[in-house]
Amino acid sequence: MKYKISDEKDLIRLDKYLIKKTDISRSKIQQMIKEKLILLNGKQAKNSYVLKLNDEIEVVGELKQETEAKPEKMDLDIIYEDNDVMVINKPSGLVVHPAAGHFTGTLVNGLLSHTSNLSDSNGVLRPGIVHRIDKDTSGLIIVAKNDKAHEKLAAQLKDKTLSRIYVALVHGRINHDTGTIDAPIGRDPLDRKKMCVTDVNSKDAITHFRVLERYKNATLIELKLTTGRTHQIRVHMNYINHPVINDPVYGFSKKTTSFGQMLHAKEISFIHPSTNEKMTFKCDVPKEFEEILNKYKNE
Repeated sequence: MKYKISDEKDLIRLDKYLIKKTDISRSKIQQMIKEKLILLNGKQAKNSYVLKLNDEIEVVGELKQETEAKPEKMDLDIIYEDNDVMVINKPSGLVVHPAAGHFTGTLVNGLLSHTSNLSDSNGVLRPGIVHRIDKDTSGLIIVAKNDKAHEKLAAQLKDKTLSRIYVALVHGRINHDTGTIDAPIGRDPLDRKKMCVTDVNSKDAITHFRVLERYKNATLIELKLTTGRTHQIRVHMNYINHPVINDPVYGFSKKTTSFGQMLHAKEISFIHPSTNEKMTFKCDVPKEFEEILNKYKNE
């Protein structure tokens, strides 16, 4: 990839420019510059270099990545397990699978320590992973222990027979009891690490919600997704001006606690890939969620 600076709006730091222009994370870009995989006017540059008109940037290589995830001992909250599937209650703060910047300490690393039986349909960095939830979202996630189970669960995810229900605490009082948000989601053109409601390079996204409880300055809601876009609930609630509380990316305030956004995957239902039995699992919100919720209840 090559870029030539021709617009005064692009006279910013080299790393910030590349974050804006690519899908590469800041940490990865900085490492690539350090390893001379990104050149400025044919020479090594610094992350902090402020671009000038007519500067030429060239990406000449990629970082070598881990070829497979490694097992790591981890305390997993296993709600259910048999020869085909596992249902895990993922804590807030735990990344689901290895990726740039997170090759260790993920749920997958813990799963590999727990069992050698995981599907490989999604490759060596995502064994067993049929779907994912955000790092700072807590709650239920299903894991496939063989390829046949993975194939059937993925098909259910596609045809909506695998369903997930979330609970969230959002800013402000929502006056109507139910609602549906039908708004396409795509990459934010101003910040490639974020998603937004947009008509540009977007996909359909539909979120249904109903009010559980109203407080003075917040509303507790239950949500069900028709689609499963990246950050869908967080983006959609921000779009209607009721962002998820404690969300550092899409919320009203960047000052948040370490717990993460008040979003919890509380229920999952699917057809068992071998028995064809409908199975439903539920889990309560974590204690940190409950503690923050009580503050809003008592206002």
